Amino acid sequence: MNHNTPLSPRPLHHLSTSAGRRVLTHAQLRAHGVSAAQASEQCRPGGPWLHLLPGVVLLHPGPPTSEERLHAVLLYAARERTAGVPVQPGTEGPPASAYGEAMITGLAALTLHGFPSAPPLPSLDAFDVLVPRLRRLRSTGCARIVRTPELPVPEQVTGLPVAPAPRALADAVAGLQDADTVRRLLTEAVRGGFCDPAAVVCELTAAKLLNRPHVVDAVDSLLAEGRTLAESRLYRMVREYGLPDPCWNVDLRLPGGPHLGGVDAYWPEHAVAVELDTRAPRPGRRADDEAEWSEYARKREHLERLGITVVHITPRKLRDAMEQQAAVVRTALIASADRDPSAYVVVLPR
Repeated sequence: MNHNTPLSPRPLHHLSTSAGRRVLTHAQLRAHGVSAAQASEQCRPGGPWLHLLPGVVLLHPGPPTSEERLHAVLLYAARERTAGVPVQPGTEGPPASAYGEAMITGLAALTLHGFPSAPPLPSLDAFDVLVPRLRRLRSTGCARIVRTPELPVPEQVTGLPVAPAPRALADAVAGLQDADTVRRLLTEAVRGGFCDPAAVVCELTAAKLLNRPHVVDAVDSLLAEGRTLAESRLYRMVREYGLPDPCWNVDLRLPGGPHLGGVDAYWPEHAVAVELDTRAPRPGRRADDEAEWSEYARKREHLERLGITVVHITPRKLRDAMEQQAAVVRTALIASADRDPSAYVVVLPR
């Protein structure tokens, strides 16, 4: 065989020009009738193809686009698990199974999710790709391997498997030392509605990142941001769903008696209170968390013994099911007419 003879394009004539089809593994090329020797010949210096990553070929001389690099790192991470998976003619990009369990995470995932301050994909030298902990893979080229004992369920973004925002955020923070950047990303996560503070803290805890002072400071800002955002949504819920105006952010006391606790909204004529649960468990503070929860429960039980209905709302419910939460509050207000009168309490600004 004359190795200087260009490879006939016939075996690949049905491939589309989409990024997913211009990046193939050696196994996928074999499914198209292209042997390893032929692929190596095409990837010679000055040739029409390029070895982008071990076992992954770019079907043009380069440079690769960001989309092609994303496909490449996913195929590299999944190639051992999908050696026999053929590319189906006439489909757009490789089948979902071609990526196995691999998914994009870290800064690239945040960019795909739409975080405003996440860097543009072309500026990233490497993309983080999340794989099971026992996979025997090494970081190389534009693929940076991140291992985990438990994979999250990926989200499909532009046809690619991407780690959920809280997990991607934790993986990004793990590689960042700049406090301002970390604080900005965490703030955007909550302000942009990408995830709740509790979910972020959970992932940062699992990644053992809350022993870094700049991350702890950013988390404190995150929790404050989450509280402010939840309050704003509560105001909007009352306004948009036509609920009567409550007393906002007040303390309740028995006349001449003890302090009963603060609530976020209170309707005195109906004896109905709303309390936002913006707690987020923190490592090393288990006793504090349990004490805080005990205080929540004690306050609620005390108020209900006095005939006051307490509606407990989480920020996630306000974000994802605001209409449903408004209906819960409206039902409590209407039901107050059928209840025994509540004890008289003093309402003070908090």
